[in-house]
Amino acid sequence: MAKKNSTKEKSIEETLWQSCDKLRGSVEPSEYKHVVLSLIFLKFASDKFEERRQELIAEGKEKYIEMEDFYTMKNVFFLEDISRWSYITKNAKQNDIALKIDTALHTIEKNNKALKGALPDNYFSRLGLDKTKLASLIDTINDINTLSNGGGDIVGRVYEYFLKKFAIKEGKGKGEFYTPKTIVNLIAELIEPYKGIIYDPACGAGGMFVQSVKFIESHQGNKKEVSIYGQEYTNTTYKLAKMNLAIRGISANLGEKAADTFHNDQHKDLKADYIMANPPFNQKDWRGEDELLDDPRWMGYEVPPKSNANYAWILNMVSKLSENGVAGFILANGALSGGGEEYKIRRKLIENNLVEAIIIIPRNTFYTTDISVTLWIINKNKKERTVEINNRQKRYRNREKEILFMDLRQWGSEYEKKFIELTKEDIEKVALTYHNWQQIDYKTTYKDIPEFCKSASFEEIKANDFSLVPSKYIEFVDRDSGIDFDTEMKRIQKDFKKLLEEEKKSQEELINAFKTLGYEL
Repeated sequence: MAKKNSTKEKSIEETLWQSCDKLRGSVEPSEYKHVVLSLIFLKFASDKFEERRQELIAEGKEKYIEMEDFYTMKNVFFLEDISRWSYITKNAKQNDIALKIDTALHTIEKNNKALKGALPDNYFSRLGLDKTKLASLIDTINDINTLSNGGGDIVGRVYEYFLKKFAIKEGKGKGEFYTPKTIVNLIAELIEPYKGIIYDPACGAGGMFVQSVKFIESHQGNKKEVSIYGQEYTNTTYKLAKMNLAIRGISANLGEKAADTFHNDQHKDLKADYIMANPPFNQKDWRGEDELLDDPRWMGYEVPPKSNANYAWILNMVSKLSENGVAGFILANGALSGGGEEYKIRRKLIENNLVEAIIIIPRNTFYTTDISVTLWIINKNKKERTVEINNRQKRYRNREKEILFMDLRQWGSEYEKKFIELTKEDIEKVALTYHNWQQIDYKTTYKDIPEFCKSASFEEIKANDFSLVPSKYIEFVDRDSGIDFDTEMKRIQKDFKKLLEEEKKSQEELINAFKTLGYEL
């Protein structure tokens, strides 16, 4: 059952958010997030630049402090005078501060190839922000010590926290740029992206990549052994992703520009070892009536219907997987069943032994929708094999057309009064169950558990007409059996009668109170 989190002391992220949010005024969250996050990025880049500058001075290399190569060699962005945070704070009260910020961001992007297409273009000037509020916002962000804790991840934490809070504020239909961190962590723990190529066809603000790298580091892996590829349709979100990754020092190929994955695939020949994605749910009119009918990504499957892109996303990802590739992605529950082209594609995916696991995620996990959604695991190699992961060997059995179903609808912890997030313990239990099920000796490590998990055979799935709805396979306890309904109804009747009596008494007391004051109701 969902549990309420205990009260805790405010973090630096929470304190900073509250300070910044007070200054938002009439600017919408969808706009304001780019203002705040761009300034945080500018502060971060400047702090790193100044740190490297002082290193050069300490090493007796003062004559090199204005030479770009001496910064880029340490993966530090080179900043001209007009792009430095000190220049911004010095001019924060000037009437043209918005123009100065735009110029600073433009100059940084121009001087650093890795930031091509990453920073807002004349954004601050076009918004027409109140200069007093902008100056106050600069003062607030000036309090962030991005180099605290010995160069720790404070700015990354702030950035991630702000992305989450903006997604919550924007709400349904607008916060697609952010996938809740616990969901990304769950995907990473299941597919284990230790080394190889990682791809996200709808990468949003880049959260899948950030958590992939964190997963590698937390399991003592080497992040240099992964290559990251992604694509994002919305230009402002594309810029957010590039900034988010730059702050973390993560190199990625997100294509030359923001572009539609279906109509302008910027990674046509890519074969990924791992795919992590949270594409738009139930996307309508994603192609024209006669468009993309012969697209090679459909690979002989039926063409996905133009009324819903769910299976177009699935086939796009399947086509991008390498010979041993595995994908973990989120879709609306509607993709688990239904007829027409979707039924035919789903049936072929199952018959081709590609679907490995289906996991129902709790409701209210996402900020854009309150529906329950599904995590799919697609595996191109479910054959018996031995894999070395993080200097340890894992032996996988041949799971011929067998699928693991899990139901997490009653799991998670409540926060912000209306959202649910999976706990660390939840994620560990799901991952352990999944990996135990994968083992060659799975009969000693895995067992079906009512209301949680079930390993279904191809015959069972075929008997259910290739539906992937977990409740058709997982055993659920009949909690109504053994209940004496007559006794229960009498108890409810008694409680209801008591409530009506109390309400009548309250009404009488209210009428008498008014009478005492000389008024009649």
